[in-house]
Amino acid sequence: MSPATTDGPRTLLDYITVTTKFFAAKGIDNARLDAELLLAHVLGITRTQAYTSFERLLALDEVNRFREVVRRRATREPVAFITGSREFWSMDFAVDRRVLVPRPETELLVELAVDALRTAGASSRFADVGTGSGAIAISVAKEMPEASVLATDRSVSALEVAAANAKTHGLDERINFCEGDGCDPLRDGAPFDVIASNPPYICRGEMAALPPEVRDWEPRWALESGETGMDVTAPLVEQAFDLLAPGGWLMIEVGTQAGLVRDCFVARGYDAVAVRRDLAGIDRVVVGRKAS
Repeated sequence: MSPATTDGPRTLLDYITVTTKFFAAKGIDNARLDAELLLAHVLGITRTQAYTSFERLLALDEVNRFREVVRRRATREPVAFITGSREFWSMDFAVDRRVLVPRPETELLVELAVDALRTAGASSRFADVGTGSGAIAISVAKEMPEASVLATDRSVSALEVAAANAKTHGLDERINFCEGDGCDPLRDGAPFDVIASNPPYICRGEMAALPPEVRDWEPRWALESGETGMDVTAPLVEQAFDLLAPGGWLMIEVGTQAGLVRDCFVARGYDAVAVRRDLAGIDRVVVGRKAS
């Protein structure tokens, strides 16, 4: 980017335009969006406010700070790690390299869980296995103020992020955070009306094909799950069954192995097994119920 001189970019719109071209040349998807988000972050305004401030001139210190975040993005560091937050379920969640970046498609898991919990009643019990940033558990707790919410993760550092997010949203007293692998931390709190999880599900052979923002920056242990992507999911399907209340639901986000996960549900004895698609029409969540 050129400095803020008479013949170089000077206004907010100038910098967005130049940065968009720079990002696109680097092979970065959503180059314009990233440029807008990063400049809004540097200026301490919202992206919407940026649209009404296109003619604003940037001060030298703002230019220097913007140059630094552009440099970081050019290394393919995710925008969410640069800004330190990501929106999910209309809330901002702090994120860093200790956790996965929450993604819009995972909101389907929250939607399905909330619908099932409302059917179960006000005193329903919900567990989020592998909570990461806490996005799923916190979103469910927000929508279901009377529900009991347990969030688990095998990573202590991830739980630190999740607990901080819960406190930010005033829900830290509503959610019980527990360290542990798989379903082990759930046993003392069973039975549950809904157990949900967005587990690692990337096949080992698919890791190299992931975008560098994901492959090189997000925690590998939260992404990869063996040769078929089922190393975490298959035991979860098996163990969760005995931890559900009669009529309770297990809900698991999936990648390319929706069919394999569905078959696991059926083999374990769940009924009403179904694959739910996200807004892009992609198989995203497999659900199954323990018979009443």
